[in-house]
Amino acid sequence: MSRLLRASILLLLLASCGGGRFSAPRNLDDACAILRERPEYYRAMKATERRWGVPVHVQMATIHQESKFIGNAKTPHRFVLGIIPMGRQSTAYGYSQALDGTWEEYQAETRNRSARRDRISDATDFMGWYMNGTTERLGVSKWDARSQYLAYHEGRTGFANGSYNSKAWLVDVAAKVQSRSDRYASQLAACGRG
Repeated sequence: MSRLLRASILLLLLASCGGGRFSAPRNLDDACAILRERPEYYRAMKATERRWGVPVHVQMATIHQESKFIGNAKTPHRFVLGIIPMGRQSTAYGYSQALDGTWEEYQAETRNRSARRDRISDATDFMGWYMNGTTERLGVSKWDARSQYLAYHEGRTGFANGSYNSKAWLVDVAAKVQSRSDRYASQLAACGRG
């Protein structure tokens, strides 16, 4: 067998291994399947639920909307004249799509400077921290995936000012997050993880 053929086979084998630790689980519509495939997700989300009181299904629905469970997710590039790249749409990164500034605030407040946005345990802890703050400052229930998502997306000040009311697309997205959260809650209850 020639060297080129061996190298090609090796490259094909490596490429078929799947996207590494940042790839999405196979079935994003089934909470139980996600947690069976990625048990570390359940451990991270249960730890966040214990620490911050945010239910697993709310975390899962928010992560699904933000990154589709892709650990190194980034926002798309912006282009000038349709061809000249001008950087990314925002600094959002990782499972939780946390912005640089908010992530730094989280790291400082929790004294966790080594936290990484592409590590599921840190991403869920960040989400719990943020949603807990939304509950404390604005009185939004941790079980209200729709309102928590709107505050997460718009920031607490934007949410308090009702900035989402002029964004019909965002109100629709938040309703989908609530629907997915409800569906995930039912599924988790059925497989004994609710």
